[in-house]
Amino acid sequence: MSDFDNKNVPPEEQEGRIIDVALSEEMEQSFLDYSMSVIVQRALPDVRDGLKPVHRRILYQMYQDSLWPDSAYRKCMDTVGKTLASWHPHGDASVYDALVRLAQDFSLRYMLVDGHGNFGSVDGDPPAAPRYTEARMTKLSVAMLDDINKDTVDFQPNYDDRLKEPTVLPSHFPNLLVNGSMGIAVGMATNVPPHNINEVLDGVCCMIDNPNATLDDLMEHIKGPDFPTGGIIMGRSGIRAAYATGRGKVVVRSRTEIEEEEKSGRSKIIVTEIPYKVNKAELIKSIADLVKDKRIDGITNIDDHSDREGMRIVIDVRRDASPQIVLNHLFSLTQMQISFGVIMLALVDGRPEILNLEKILKKYIEFQMEVITRRTQFDLKKAQDRAHILEGLMIALDFIDEVVAMLRAAKSIPEGKAALMERFDLDDPQAQAIVQMRLGQLTGLERSKVEEELEGLRAKIADLLDILGSEARRLGIIKDEAIDMKKRFGDERRTEIAAISGEVDIEDLIPVEECVLTLTRYGYVKRQKMENYRTQKRGGRGVSAMSRREEDAASHIFVTGSHDYVLFFSDMGRMYRVKCYEVPEGSRTSKGMHIRNLLPLQGDENITSVVHLSDLDDDKFLVMVTRRGVVKRTKLSAFNNVRKAGLIAVDLDEGDYLAHVLVTGGSDELIFSTRKGMTLCMREEDIRAMGRAARGVKVMRLGEGDAIVGMDQLRDGGRVLTVTETGFGRLSPIEDYRVQKRGGKGLKNYHVDKFGDVAGVKVVFPEEDIIMISSDGIIIRISAGEVRQCARPSKGVRVMRVQEGEKIVTLASAPKEETEETDTELETEQ
Repeated sequence: MSDFDNKNVPPEEQEGRIIDVALSEEMEQSFLDYSMSVIVQRALPDVRDGLKPVHRRILYQMYQDSLWPDSAYRKCMDTVGKTLASWHPHGDASVYDALVRLAQDFSLRYMLVDGHGNFGSVDGDPPAAPRYTEARMTKLSVAMLDDINKDTVDFQPNYDDRLKEPTVLPSHFPNLLVNGSMGIAVGMATNVPPHNINEVLDGVCCMIDNPNATLDDLMEHIKGPDFPTGGIIMGRSGIRAAYATGRGKVVVRSRTEIEEEEKSGRSKIIVTEIPYKVNKAELIKSIADLVKDKRIDGITNIDDHSDREGMRIVIDVRRDASPQIVLNHLFSLTQMQISFGVIMLALVDGRPEILNLEKILKKYIEFQMEVITRRTQFDLKKAQDRAHILEGLMIALDFIDEVVAMLRAAKSIPEGKAALMERFDLDDPQAQAIVQMRLGQLTGLERSKVEEELEGLRAKIADLLDILGSEARRLGIIKDEAIDMKKRFGDERRTEIAAISGEVDIEDLIPVEECVLTLTRYGYVKRQKMENYRTQKRGGRGVSAMSRREEDAASHIFVTGSHDYVLFFSDMGRMYRVKCYEVPEGSRTSKGMHIRNLLPLQGDENITSVVHLSDLDDDKFLVMVTRRGVVKRTKLSAFNNVRKAGLIAVDLDEGDYLAHVLVTGGSDELIFSTRKGMTLCMREEDIRAMGRAARGVKVMRLGEGDAIVGMDQLRDGGRVLTVTETGFGRLSPIEDYRVQKRGGKGLKNYHVDKFGDVAGVKVVFPEEDIIMISSDGIIIRISAGEVRQCARPSKGVRVMRVQEGEKIVTLASAPKEETEETDTELETEQ
């Protein structure tokens, strides 16, 4: 029968063997016990000494082993092993990791352990094994344990009741603020930033001098966090919020400078300090990855020149790139700028509590008042005990002959002690001291020394009693000790606090200029400066617009301002919005970034139309037309709140896709064109405004195999430009295109059976330039005034030489460029 089988066990024998409890109650109680154990015994620091139990036990073990700053280093394995055996019954790795952190100058603002050997690096390199590394206490950690043997703190039994360990260290400086603390408990976490010891001790003195000091008074002394790795804190609002409530966010930025080489004209960004807890090696790798993915443009090389003299990361900036813009992209996209979330959570009387700056300082002062009181009481008792002994010795010296005679007559020491106690009214300690006197102490000189010592002790006792009876005296001692700590350990602040916020608007640093935005059929997008494309003579071959790739070709070309909004519309009817400068800049022949690295496209989704806006005017409309001729008009205000994942712009029929989108003023005249040479001109008001997700209505009847290839606005003074896939084009007066009703077949615009299908139709002005791109990636920019004007549906003139097997795929208009390049010059350039 199993021990746990109660079926045949009498009830009287079952008692005490198995206890039935509800599973939910047991789980709740067990998890609560576990949570409190983690909170109190593992993860959170005590507000009084700023230490977690593991750190406190490590330092106490080193104190027990007398590993003073001027003593020899001791193997870390020895300290770790003794800490585990005596105080901390957990994994050895946890103890060693905690010891290592106390010895890292990039983790603690003021190190509490002096390490010898490899204790890791800011690059994330792991420390050497504890059998190789050595350690001893620092002068500051000794100051944390000063007076611990004077009954200044409570002791408790260790885990197996063999020894006594301190529940807290006396800590004669506010270590919680000075070195900070980080920890994750159950359902809570702490993240206290480190501070400059001079400023914190000045804050303590301020609180002592003025118990009603306000936060502003304290911040006159405690300016803000002071991280061991330096850096720059951007703005004071986050600091103030953290100090006022115990929670806040502090923006920390790398310290950088821009160096310019006079000969080459190139710029370098030099990083000399990085934010607290940032891994330098991972930071450099993340920058390289962003450059590789073309999310950051303008960086040509990254080198780490850091050495024992300090940190130095060198970032080479391309000659034509703005180093300030590159730097701000780095701040925005990498850990060169971070938000340090402040959570000043600590244990107060064994309970976790969020503390503001004022309460942390008050709790520290209260603790030091207790430490000084207990230390004074210890010193007082010791002085009183010694004075009591000396008073007995003085009696013995006054009656030395009688004392000697009594001791000689006694048969034993206890008998002699008893005789002295009865004769001179002494107690046992006094009688014992007299019995133990040496003959040399019977001289007159020794008597005077006893008198002097007794007089000094009486003065000391009076002073100690005065300290115990005067709160002002005790506060004064705390202040004096704080000033002494400043003299011994104070140093200069490492982290600068800038007056401005870290939320720098990159747009303010980007020059306002015209750009050419290009998107290929394979989805590669890039932004180029307008100056890269000079005006050529009509009929020229053009220049390469991108890196040649088999079967790839430009599908869209767009001229826009660098600060304009760019709206991308996909074949699935979704809209995405970015600023033009967010599209990475590329050279004239570069491939560019894939659109999927810029926009979160779904599945087989592709971009089919791109428009730009200088502002989001609520009075404007978006007119959208599908390949099959379904048109929809929606107010632009319906797209004000564009999510990162995009918005539905139009509901599509199965098999249809969104082809063209136009921004209109609400009362424009629109022209629609088809591949087979038909056009339809109509008033915008004939298309009723619809909701964002509506389907739309039919704009014109399309013939077999026909499709919409263009849509534009008819503008006064403009001409209708028609360009074929074979490179022919013409300008026609707007008057040739009469306004018709929606839903008709339209007018004949071009004889496609003779001169090829229409690539696009656009309204241009004679003073503008025309930009065309062929399927082999060749781009040409010509003056619109050079294109012959003739009535529809005539052939026109050759506007671009297209090689056999290639065709024109898209066209755009742009402001006129004054400088012209001849074909001869272009051929040389190619």
